[in-house]
Amino acid sequence: MGARTIDELLEQVRSRIDRVHPTEVARRVADGALLVDTRPYEQRTRDGAVPGALVVDRNVLEWRLDPASPDRLPEVTGYDLEVIVLCNQGYSSSLVADTLRALGLRRAVDVIGGFEAWVALGLPVVEVGAADMAA
Repeated sequence: MGARTIDELLEQVRSRIDRVHPTEVARRVADGALLVDTRPYEQRTRDGAVPGALVVDRNVLEWRLDPASPDRLPEVTGYDLEVIVLCNQGYSSSLVADTLRALGLRRAVDVIGGFEAWVALGLPVVEVGAADMAA
């Protein structure tokens, strides 16, 4: 396969995944979805966090969310779990959702526009303290 730009890669990835509007997230979480915030600690302390989101560092995300991994989080109950990935602007979350789908989490999606879209819509945000480290 030849070289491609990140925009081409994103277009390809997004053709394989579903994306959700920030206003859909609360309903999906109420229905059992797991909201995962992959933003770094510095962004979360500066900008705040989505209440109830599970924070998972991007560099360990696959190990924490793979249902077959011995290092998975207890919230990861199986391959049918809907995982909603949130990043800052909705770019890296698309790549993550696609990777999770490749691991068998076929219901992995990402949030269109990411945290910035969330805030722009006036959706709830909480302050992050030193105790709010990633899993």
